[in-house]
Amino acid sequence: MADERVISPSVVEEEDNLSLRPQSLKEYIGQEESKEMLDIYIKAALKRNESLDHVLLYGPPGLGKTTLAQIIANELGTNIQVISGPSIERSGDLAAVLSKLSEGDVLFIDEIHRLPRYVEEVLYSAMEDYVIDIVVGKDSSTRSIRIELPPFTLVGATTRFGDLSAPLRDRFGVVLRLDYYKLTELEAIISRTAAVYETTIDQAALVELASRSRGTPRIANRLFRRVRDFADVRNEGVITLPICNEALAKLGIDKNGLDYTDYRYLKAIINTFKGGPVGVESIAATISEEVSTIEDVYEPYLLQEGYIKRSSRGRIATEKAYKELGIPYYKGLFS
Repeated sequence: MADERVISPSVVEEEDNLSLRPQSLKEYIGQEESKEMLDIYIKAALKRNESLDHVLLYGPPGLGKTTLAQIIANELGTNIQVISGPSIERSGDLAAVLSKLSEGDVLFIDEIHRLPRYVEEVLYSAMEDYVIDIVVGKDSSTRSIRIELPPFTLVGATTRFGDLSAPLRDRFGVVLRLDYYKLTELEAIISRTAAVYETTIDQAALVELASRSRGTPRIANRLFRRVRDFADVRNEGVITLPICNEALAKLGIDKNGLDYTDYRYLKAIINTFKGGPVGVESIAATISEEVSTIEDVYEPYLLQEGYIKRSSRGRIATEKAYKELGIPYYKGLFS
């Protein structure tokens, strides 16, 4: 399953090392355009002594949305309350969280696209007017209670921007897309991680690690930890290129950052469905995965790197995918 992959961008329990998280925009590596915009908006809000406009962060998993939310709170000098969309099942759950906020606080909702619609509607008045209306009682004793809230900033994060309802999207004053990281940015992140762990890493190994990290800081840090394990046992803690290559080979991660799961996905399209086009539901059934996992975890990087294409009729494996798998490519109707 995707969550068991070393190169899955999903969070795992092991990754609670807060020392790896930058605490300010200045320390945060990458996403330069988004950082610049946030810096301006935050400074303007502080200068006017107002709460920051609500912020929506979207993009593939593992790119630093949660870290940015925490940095926003740090830069504003306020507290942050963190919740997950799937954990809010009733309107009362959300009302309880909102009612505990103090003036200027940041409320971070991860996976905000997974909020139930009836819960989402409670957010509308909270975001616009800083009030929530709660219905209590049953039948003839039903009544509405209005709770006034202090000004706050909602930071929402999503990997599926298109799944957000238009009314919710429209209530965010700041909308920022996070993109995959450049190789040089990943090298800087890995170098910082090595310093935090007091580990020596050769430049060649650093470049190799960055090139196999799929443009994702979370994956880069996870691979670093696994390679560090090999270095501690095999090379007195020093990460060299041979140690790096050995560790990544044992983990089943190729030169392009692809692993067994990616190969299984691509082989399903090429071998089972003759290269496509094929619907994502059919692929999911073939490799026994959830459609949402394929769309959120498998496909973004494969699309970015040109291994697959999307068409109105489904997914299509490109010539690059055939070469990666060592399968002869024949240009077809949908190429």
